Amino acid sequence: MKQRKVPLRKCIVTNEMRPKGELMRIVRTTEGTVELDPSGKKNGRGAYLTNSEDVFETAKKRDSLSRHLQVQVSQEAYDQLIADRLKGKKR
Repeated sequence: MKQRKVPLRKCIVTNEMRPKGELMRIVRTTEGTVELDPSGKKNGRGAYLTNSEDVFETAKKRDSLSRHLQVQVSQEAYDQLIADRLKGKKR
């Protein structure tokens, strides 16, 4: 039986290619809001971050999501994403 190909995605902070399941997807919805996408299937422009507090803090400090999602992401939105990540919202 043929083995299935594991989809790889790149973390926008660390630039590491990792299996899609190990990363958290952040999506800019069609309404322009930025939110965590635990299913990985929401419509909108997405960016992937390694599921680590250090990576989320680095993204906040560098404002990486604003650049990659092409929308202004506030510090409160970053704090909400970090809180959602800590609540265990994962696929």
